[in-house]
Amino acid sequence: MADSPQFLPDPYDPQPTFLQRHADRIAAAVVFGFTVGLAVLAFPPSKAPEFAYAMLVPGIFWAYTRPRLKLYAWTMFAAQAVAWTVLLGWLHNVTWVGLFLLGPFVGAWVGSWYLAAWWAVPRLLGRPTLTRLAAMLGLASAWVIIEWTRSWLLGGFPWLPLAASQWERASILQIASFTGAYGVSFVLVMMNLGFAAYAHRLFREGAVGLNKRSQEFFLALFLLMACLCVHFQEVFNRFRYNVPLGRVAFVQPYIPQDVKWDPAKGPGILDVLEKTTLAAAATKPDLIVWPEAVTPWAVRGDDTVKAFVESLTRRAQAPLLLGSIAIENSGTPGALWFNGAFVVTPDKGLAADYYAKRQLVAFGEFVPLRPVLGWITKFVPIGDDFSRGLDSSPLIVPVRDQPVVFGPLICYEDVYPQLARRSAQGGSGVLAVLTNNGWFGEGGGAYQHAAHSVLRAVETRRPVLRCGNGGWSGWIDEFGSVRATLTNEAGRIYFRGTQTIAVNRDARWIDRQSYYTEHGDWFVLACFVAMMFGLAALKTGGLPAANPDSAV
Repeated sequence: MADSPQFLPDPYDPQPTFLQRHADRIAAAVVFGFTVGLAVLAFPPSKAPEFAYAMLVPGIFWAYTRPRLKLYAWTMFAAQAVAWTVLLGWLHNVTWVGLFLLGPFVGAWVGSWYLAAWWAVPRLLGRPTLTRLAAMLGLASAWVIIEWTRSWLLGGFPWLPLAASQWERASILQIASFTGAYGVSFVLVMMNLGFAAYAHRLFREGAVGLNKRSQEFFLALFLLMACLCVHFQEVFNRFRYNVPLGRVAFVQPYIPQDVKWDPAKGPGILDVLEKTTLAAAATKPDLIVWPEAVTPWAVRGDDTVKAFVESLTRRAQAPLLLGSIAIENSGTPGALWFNGAFVVTPDKGLAADYYAKRQLVAFGEFVPLRPVLGWITKFVPIGDDFSRGLDSSPLIVPVRDQPVVFGPLICYEDVYPQLARRSAQGGSGVLAVLTNNGWFGEGGGAYQHAAHSVLRAVETRRPVLRCGNGGWSGWIDEFGSVRATLTNEAGRIYFRGTQTIAVNRDARWIDRQSYYTEHGDWFVLACFVAMMFGLAALKTGGLPAANPDSAV
């Protein structure tokens, strides 16, 4: 049997260059770098929210070239894992292990959207316009559904939805009063898809002249213009409708976390509270606000602390809204601990009704699966496992001799849109976020947290009074505009002190509910339908033939 002929390479044939041999890996490295950089820059504490309009573009543009699934999936997962570990870097003040577990986990959760993009984007090429637009709407809807699952799945961690990147750009946020923050995220994803489609048309399809037009880009631009129209309609002449709520004094005691729960430091903490509160009282405020769990012992359950707070309120001659601890059935085996918000007035003292926090922090305020994980201790070394509040429990506070209904949100409860919505439904006219951002250190965590309060203000059309242990404290109006932020002489939000701010309300929204408050997450359901339509549109045909000129 004759041997098979052997073919030797022709030494005169052109050899592939280094770039040609490693094009796929180079593309992966470039996409990885741009995806990480744009994602980190888009969110606070960075001051460049415009990057949110392009942070998905590298991955989408790459998907057009049909890269290998394994390479694409690992690249996008790694990019999201790194980006989210950087964004959640403040968590290292609590636990390094938690940071390096949570960052990649959230990255994988959010990054799963890229798998849908990898499958759908190449199938857009050569399709009719309506098919491409339907698929585009479906992809943006898939992003919204992933964000929605983050609000409840596995207990929920909806930190930094895409909409939060725009917390200092109120012009695009106003649609949230109808759709919730999900509508803002939807428009931003549409803009990313539109930019990527336009870029592919220009640089890979060789479009010239009028053929450069991208219907995907124009659809995204139309939605962005719709957001701006809502902005102009809602905020035009808004200052004509301002009515005073009162002068509010925010107190930041800035108690370090390493002494906050030390019983030996308790008297010193009370001394700080007394000095800062009396300094606030000297400005003749109509209301004084303290942050979350500010007293070293329970204001309800410890008579000494109760007497201290009531005496201080009488001396200040202003009602006090504060965060502290309530112990029900104190001293008994059935004692219940609550992280709560309380009202104290000069004439009546501590009010009987209080708000109990509804969304507890796992391993901070309770240990989940206690029979199995009982050997793990909470990182907040105080009391037993906290019990969860069951309703919004609005608090009535006399401000300028008028009853004002406050809806408290404690710690990171303002991250959950459904909690603020239920508070507004329960009759709250003002949202009060009492938090202890001392856990975050002095990095970007406080700014990221404050971004969620902006979203809640727009969604519910309720002003938000926000008081942190050391920052971020201030006032956000019904349209998401930050009207005041507490800073010291150096312009820093991290300091011990107090500031009194004149707060207004918009008369058009007093005793009136926003569309989102009334109808909830209807937009998520609409996105689910849109995603199904987009999927059906793409499945009507196979994958278009590859364009040899568009290979990586």
